[in-house]
Amino acid sequence: MGGIGSQTVWIAAALALGGGVGWAGHHYVDHLTATEMVEIAPTEPESSLATLSLPAEPVPEPTASTNSLAIVASNFIAAAVEQVGPAVVRIDAERSVSQLNPETFNNPLFRRFFGEEIPPEMVPDRLEQGTGSGFILSADGRILTNAHVVDGTRTVKVTLRDGRTFEGQVVGVDSVTDVAVVKIEAEDPLPTVRLGSTANLSPGQWAIAIGNPLGLDNTVTAGIISAIGRTSNQVGIPDKRVQFIQTDAAINPGNSGGPLLNDQGEVIGMNTAIRANAQGLGFAIPIETAKRIADELFATGEVQHPFLGIQMVELTPDTIAEINAQQQMNIPLDESGVLIVRVLEGSPAQAAGLQPGDIIQRVNNQEVRTPTDVQSQVESSQIGQDLAIDIHRNGTDQALAVKPTAMPAELR
Repeated sequence: MGGIGSQTVWIAAALALGGGVGWAGHHYVDHLTATEMVEIAPTEPESSLATLSLPAEPVPEPTASTNSLAIVASNFIAAAVEQVGPAVVRIDAERSVSQLNPETFNNPLFRRFFGEEIPPEMVPDRLEQGTGSGFILSADGRILTNAHVVDGTRTVKVTLRDGRTFEGQVVGVDSVTDVAVVKIEAEDPLPTVRLGSTANLSPGQWAIAIGNPLGLDNTVTAGIISAIGRTSNQVGIPDKRVQFIQTDAAINPGNSGGPLLNDQGEVIGMNTAIRANAQGLGFAIPIETAKRIADELFATGEVQHPFLGIQMVELTPDTIAEINAQQQMNIPLDESGVLIVRVLEGSPAQAAGLQPGDIIQRVNNQEVRTPTDVQSQVESSQIGQDLAIDIHRNGTDQALAVKPTAMPAELR
């Protein structure tokens, strides 16, 4: 079907539900400022007892272990790192990348010698190396990391903090949420992280990031939770189905896949993204989302995401005014909901009768005001089962039922 015109509105605000048509942003920034950490030493209360004259006892010399314990006792960040650090791993990946530019194939001189068919041995590849982080979920070697860390490879090198190295098998990758899982085999039980919860997470709470930024192993940074519920569109990667945790703890290239901890040393997120045009803005996938996807990847090797096949835009007074002016529509300025701007050919949305210009009011009996609201309801729906969608069309309210299908592989 056709779409509604205004590029200035759609490119800035439209979301591709189910990753149907997304715009890729990416994750890295050149410079981030680490949050300074201040260690507050505990003070000893003054004793009101008189000093007693007792035989002098020899004072033992401080050792490395006693110094370590003293630091851990006086600093919750150090305590969290001591607890989780052994389970944080470095992941080194290699992938083959063709060195031929696609335009080379259209060169007449090139085709004169090789014709339409190019011998495989004439297409040289180069090895591209990348480093990221991950953390061990179970003692038998199940590891959680980012999809973009292991993209394009089936095996990786996994290095623990104690120096042990393993060959890791990439079990599954889900590019829609940027989650991947790796499995390693070890003779002895491996150290693991302790998972927390984001249910009571709020801005201002402590955040601790551990990883291997820029190849610098076992780097720790700390800051606070800056915001929660950041949409993928706000983060600059609108093709993802994630609502992110925002932190000012320094996250650099190589931190991807590492854990974000609370002040108890529990994993509350997986570090994944950085805004390329700002400093002090790092983002993490909530641990509940990452763990749910990881469990499905370990079980089946892939994740099936419900898919409708629409693009949407949030209705605001400014967008309504522009739409009315450019599309000769008559949407009231106080109208709320989510406007459908495009319906993909052959999609479940088209089959159910959804059209460009429809205003979505409710999904699954839940009121929606933003594309993210719609996306969240669709993501929690069941493939092949009716999903109730209430719309406003040409001044009348209508109720439709859409049966989501699995997202096509080419759109992931």
